[in-house]
Amino acid sequence: MQTITKKKLVHEISLDKGVHPNDVRVVIQAFLDKMTDYLAKGDRLEFRDFGVFEIVQRKQKIGRNPKNASVAIIIPARSAVKFTPGKKMRDLMGDLE
Repeated sequence: MQTITKKKLVHEISLDKGVHPNDVRVVIQAFLDKMTDYLAKGDRLEFRDFGVFEIVQRKQKIGRNPKNASVAIIIPARSAVKFTPGKKMRDLMGDLE
């Protein structure tokens, strides 16, 4: 398993589609910016067969300091992005196990 960076993704798509890397970079960045904007507004993003991105509220909880377990740390409630894979993605992930 390896980490794929945006730079590597741009390079791979550029080679696969024969498009200049700068054009690919602009489109990917615009896509990511729009996704961030919509999620920040609380919208749900659904991409068929890929998955769904949505904002969920995480409840407040109590954590523990591993060095001193007797000290409780309150972790405040917060918003978080949740990704739920689509059917095609789930089927592909099942093959990895």
